[in-house]
Amino acid sequence: MKNIRNFCIISHIDHGKSTLADRFLEITKTVEKRDMKDQFLDRMDLEKEKGITIKLQPVRMEYQGFILNLIDTPGHVDFSYEVSRSLAAVEGAILLVDASKGIQAQTLANLELAKKQNLVIIPAVNKIDLSYAKIEETVAEMADLLNIDKKEIFLISGKSGINIEQLLEAVIKKVPPPASSLVKNFRALIFDSKYDFYKGVIAFVRVFDGEIKKNQTIYLIQGKTKSEVKEIGIFKPELVSVEKLETGEIGYIATGIKEPEKVRAGDTITNLDLKTNPLPGYLESKPMIFASLYPEKTDQFELLKNGLAKLKLTDASLFFEPETKDSLGRGFRCGFLGSLHAEIISERLEREFGLKLIISSPSVIYKIINKDKKESFICSAQDWPSQDEKDLIIEEPWVRLEVITPQNFLGPISDLLKKIDGNYIESKYFSSDRLFLIYEVPFREIVTGFYDKLKTQSQGFASINYQSIGYRKADLVKLEILIAGKKEEAFSKIVSSKDAYEQGRKIVEKLKNILPSQLFSIPLQAMVSGKIIARETLGSKGKDVIAGLYGGDYTRKRKLLEKQKKGKKALKERGEVNIPQNVFLKMFQI
Repeated sequence: MKNIRNFCIISHIDHGKSTLADRFLEITKTVEKRDMKDQFLDRMDLEKEKGITIKLQPVRMEYQGFILNLIDTPGHVDFSYEVSRSLAAVEGAILLVDASKGIQAQTLANLELAKKQNLVIIPAVNKIDLSYAKIEETVAEMADLLNIDKKEIFLISGKSGINIEQLLEAVIKKVPPPASSLVKNFRALIFDSKYDFYKGVIAFVRVFDGEIKKNQTIYLIQGKTKSEVKEIGIFKPELVSVEKLETGEIGYIATGIKEPEKVRAGDTITNLDLKTNPLPGYLESKPMIFASLYPEKTDQFELLKNGLAKLKLTDASLFFEPETKDSLGRGFRCGFLGSLHAEIISERLEREFGLKLIISSPSVIYKIINKDKKESFICSAQDWPSQDEKDLIIEEPWVRLEVITPQNFLGPISDLLKKIDGNYIESKYFSSDRLFLIYEVPFREIVTGFYDKLKTQSQGFASINYQSIGYRKADLVKLEILIAGKKEEAFSKIVSSKDAYEQGRKIVEKLKNILPSQLFSIPLQAMVSGKIIARETLGSKGKDVIAGLYGGDYTRKRKLLEKQKKGKKALKERGEVNIPQNVFLKMFQI
């Protein structure tokens, strides 16, 4: 146990975590050079395409007689729950900062998570070989942030390998070995898992006490399930079976359990001694936004259900529950940590399970307090209380929004933030030319589109982080959409009362452009509290009923036109509007 070092790499998105991990794999000869690929630990094609780490990935390396267990973590705010689970399984963390960008918002957030776990922090400035690297400024920022001497900060290049061996040796020297415990029974914390058709759920674990071998009986305390171990192993980074796992080690246990919902991140695996106390797990992650997922083909509902259950194994922050809509059939209301999280899950469902999905626009969770002070939470316009209910208090989630930006982009970013219905808190210089802006804003204002706008205004240099600060009163209304006088709940939205007209106008205009024409004209209306606030009319299909007439009296043509007019009027009164599924898909695309 004295020769084990468990650590992770934390940083803001795109600061070079995965590239640094590549160099560690090469130096320790865990992966031969001929087999190396860029971002080797990013196992999904989606990660390589987007250039970001989505899933934490453990790997075991051996160097100078030491066992080094590394967990590579994501950097985007939407995957902070992945980071928190990684930190609970290690004793140290490399804090990595890009020399060309300096400290950014998620750097600070991840550092705070590491401090809460009392981890040893090893600071490193990456990409020092770039011609535009601001090494001195970045080192000064980190020294000030961590209150340490500048000499304690490692200057490295993950791409060219500069000073990587020295950094790895610092991990051995500075990160403490796993602490021993007085508990004799086997205890291991599940920090991740995945599903195997033959071996059942494979739990990724950090062993805190005792040892485990193949064919032993285990018990999951939260899942209240016992099973026989099918296989024990380590990450190289592929799964490699071993005889046993002992205290302080990180590895996997093939549980043989075929029900994914019984194996949860944060659960404790122990032996059958039911008196064993569970390890401190993780706080259950709370979804920040909700979106509905429906299969384009209604017969793929079970496939979608199984797909979500298996993704839940690898992503404990995903929440889902079944729901039904008349126009779409059976689907699921899903909770995510942010809009990028929702996008990644939907893409994984399409790629890994061959599903074509209809996805609603993301919506946050609202709180409704009735006259009896009873609280209820809703995340869909369908659940919005009827308009005749009185004495309701409506509240929405707010977040503390932190923006770090170069000074020369302060003007356009300030203009962008002024358009948000929020409160300015403070601004301060983070360094000689960078500002730290703090606002309190409704979460619905930044849940879609805001990040892209911020990057556009700052030419990609600004960064954000946000933290929930609770619920506050809001002036919100339900925007309803009527097609031919019939409410289509699938298109309803919860919006701010001051934005209702603009939102309603955009929806009916979009519907007019994508809804197929019928044999009669169709009114498209947006309504709030029983009042029509926007309208468009979709014209009827044209049919030339007089095309077959050649010459003759005009009254013959007039009779045919009058007959057509009466027929259209009758159709309009009793006709049904069939909305194709591709219309929902176009309206709901994230």
